[in-house]
Amino acid sequence: MSHIEVVDRIKAHLAAPVVLFMKGTPDFPQCGFSAQTVAALKHCHAVFNHVNIFEDPELREALKSYSNWPTFPQLYVNGELVGGCDIALEMYHSGELRKLLAEAGAVAA
Repeated sequence: MSHIEVVDRIKAHLAAPVVLFMKGTPDFPQCGFSAQTVAALKHCHAVFNHVNIFEDPELREALKSYSNWPTFPQLYVNGELVGGCDIALEMYHSGELRKLLAEAGAVAA
């Protein structure tokens, strides 16, 4: 598969309001950072899509250069990289994350 096709797949995932590229799944995260980021999103009652990067090594590698962010998880809201676990937790504690998710229409009523 070409690089362009992988980038198209990334962009297709980013069509959703909130996407978490993570290790594992929300129910079975496979690293502590992914687990903490999922917990922050759940505490905000966020509706979000996830992509298990272990199921798509090609996408995992392409995403690092696409985002200029070398680690996972990677949280995107409205197609923009918010950041990884540290940034997501910092924003969760300050209340910014909930506000950003609400503006994206991604908070369950």
